[in-house]
Amino acid sequence: MTSALSLLWPALLGAFSVFGFAPHGFFLVPIVTLALFFMCLGHGAPRKVFGQGYAFGLGYFLAGVSWVFISLHEFGQMAWPLAALATFLFCAFLALFPALATALAARLTAHRAWRLGLALPASWVVLEWLRGWILTGFPWLAIGYSQVPGSPLAGFAPLLGVYGVSLFSAFVAGALALRSRAGWLAVAAIGLTGWGAQSLRWTEPVGAPVAVSLVQGNVAQAMKFESARLETTLLDYLSLVRRSEGRLTILPETALPMFWHEVPADYRSALANAARARGGDVLVGVPTWTADGRYFNSVVSTGQAPQQAFHKVHLVPFGEFVPPGFAWIVEQMRIPLGDFSRGKADQPPLAVAGQRVALNICYEDVFGEERIHALPAATLMANVSNDAWFGDSAAPWQHLQIAQMRALETGRVWLRANNTGITAALDVDGRVLGQLPPFVQGILEVKVQGRSGLTPFARWGNVPALLLALLVLILVGGWSGMGAWRTVRR
Repeated sequence: MTSALSLLWPALLGAFSVFGFAPHGFFLVPIVTLALFFMCLGHGAPRKVFGQGYAFGLGYFLAGVSWVFISLHEFGQMAWPLAALATFLFCAFLALFPALATALAARLTAHRAWRLGLALPASWVVLEWLRGWILTGFPWLAIGYSQVPGSPLAGFAPLLGVYGVSLFSAFVAGALALRSRAGWLAVAAIGLTGWGAQSLRWTEPVGAPVAVSLVQGNVAQAMKFESARLETTLLDYLSLVRRSEGRLTILPETALPMFWHEVPADYRSALANAARARGGDVLVGVPTWTADGRYFNSVVSTGQAPQQAFHKVHLVPFGEFVPPGFAWIVEQMRIPLGDFSRGKADQPPLAVAGQRVALNICYEDVFGEERIHALPAATLMANVSNDAWFGDSAAPWQHLQIAQMRALETGRVWLRANNTGITAALDVDGRVLGQLPPFVQGILEVKVQGRSGLTPFARWGNVPALLLALLVLILVGGWSGMGAWRTVRR
């Protein structure tokens, strides 16, 4: 019973941490739950704290990303027992990273203050970064995302990115866990530094503001690829484009559920003419196909500027490509176009509507460091998505919060056109300039300002935050080793 209870409380703390993320947004919650969790790991042996870290991670991810079940069962049409098992196994895999983080900190030092104040926060972030990289990565629910846009710690985002915000969030949690005067001073110092950093501006306006129309088609995922729905979808989007007022109009991911070369020529001309009438361009989410048999998840421009295209680079496992040895999972689902090709990693921004727009598609915007290659050339950043895959869950709101972090990191306005929502425009400070409610068809009309320049994060990426965390671990390990050596000599 005692052993079971020792795993129950970290699981509950992990699950409760999710209230810190969108749509709830109580940014203090993850810091407090992490502090309570750290507090109880002060003297545990590596094997014990591994189990407690695993329990925390399992509660955390089951509560935070269980919406994976919706895409597998409701839209992938996987049998619900198998979809539930797949979702649990996915969360069970993700839980390994918090477990390894706590075990690493315990292995490095048994000294309570060093473990709580330094080792646990630094190892937490190193493993968080690793989770965002290994097996193509899944950095969703990094602790740093919970701090945007309202927390003082959001001021670290343009400097060190989401992992820097995670690191200082974990440092605050560790300092609180110490329950000492030094800990409270550290909390105050970090909070004031982050708050002061929010007043810094790393980028500057360039050119005149541009009117933008973000289109939300609200095509139900169950009907998106139905042939009987195709004509209605095409007519709806053409009507929305014609009603748009912006010089730049952006449609969602795979807005047209057919290859671009198969779209009737008169329809493509009608889209282009509607854009030219406003002296601008339309960006259309649509699959593209090449003569050698490859196809891409793409955004194609049409209108005043010469036609250009962006092809998605970071593909979704099982949705857009099949990892070796996992074809059996895809056979249990009905997801069309499941094996896309990857676009080139260094694609330039699209020169449209007097702006240079850096595109990314779907959950590519979760990988912040991969977005900075387009800077400083890009004046605006845009994401086109189809979060209908996750139904009426927390996922679209979490995705919006992730985009708010990207706006802060890059010092650029971030534009989001989403099939069922959340379609939104975000200012350089992560503030929402305007958004459409989910599950409605509509057009968000906004006027936004292009920007130039580089934030420190855009210049250096995740390297400074990761090096800082690794340096802390090296120092802690070195101090602990020296202490053990002195003990042996005595």
